[in-house]
Amino acid sequence: MNVIPGIGNIDQNSDLISLEACSDGFYKTGDGGVRQILSTGDKKVEFIIFEDRTIAYVKSLMGYPAYYPVPDVKIDKPIKAVLMDLDGTTVRSEEFWIWIIQLTTASLLRKSEFELEEADISFVSGHSVSEHLTHCIEKYCPDKTVEEARTFYFEHTHREMEAILKGRGRKNAFTPSPGIKDFLSELKSKNVKLGLVTSGLYEKAYPEILSAFETLGLGKPDDFYDAIITAGFPLRKGSCGTLGELSPKPHPWLYAEVCRVGLGLEFSERHHVVGIEDSSAGIASIRLAGFAAIGIKDGNIIEGGTLGLCNHFCDSFEEILKILF
Repeated sequence: MNVIPGIGNIDQNSDLISLEACSDGFYKTGDGGVRQILSTGDKKVEFIIFEDRTIAYVKSLMGYPAYYPVPDVKIDKPIKAVLMDLDGTTVRSEEFWIWIIQLTTASLLRKSEFELEEADISFVSGHSVSEHLTHCIEKYCPDKTVEEARTFYFEHTHREMEAILKGRGRKNAFTPSPGIKDFLSELKSKNVKLGLVTSGLYEKAYPEILSAFETLGLGKPDDFYDAIITAGFPLRKGSCGTLGELSPKPHPWLYAEVCRVGLGLEFSERHHVVGIEDSSAGIASIRLAGFAAIGIKDGNIIEGGTLGLCNHFCDSFEEILKILF
């Protein structure tokens, strides 16, 4: 058993990968007090471990990596807030958005029959749109640009979202996760603050949660949640965008902002806050924001090699409730 500052106990089942050096070459195992360097299985985040602290290097396909401290986490009761991911956690929609990425790549290649490989899945879910597209460009069409890909992406998104809103789009694109209604209702009854967090852009995320809430009969999501944060609005020619494409999960900012700014909870209260995710990028984001992370099955946590970052890994929301109360 390996005890890592800020991360905790790591065993052989964690799937974290040992490295000799950080991928930017700045830190090396055994130099400058570096005890060990570990990477998540999807190679998105590297942990540089010293005797008394750990820092995280979050890589970027867009060329803007960053270093962050890794705060210690634990679950203290009473629970004051629960922060939840949207795609794959609250709503089953990952297949739909992966399909949109596939359509976009097919358009870039001008091959309508193109299909993503199983190995691509952890790289085209849980991150920003631009990160997803960059992965596909680097692997399948390196002569194309992210800007070209974003043009196709939004064309496909607008067409398919409009079709869904008119009742003739892809069937079961946005399905509430099993047990989510009872889970959310129980948290509300206990006066736990609720934050919804997504790396998705507003124009794709909001119709998704609105559709799910209509199915659940929970009213307007704006009224139900105490705070909702998305990756904002896309930066495009002729309109103003907002920050979101370079600072999504696994960076900590979405989870940090929804809790500190949206819910008004101080960093010192972070042990009374938990985050729930189904993606490897989301689990890393929660941990770097300073919150305990609960993983839920059916996402890419195991494939992305972040099981070792989960404080708990659960099969259902009913199981999560038993941990929280």
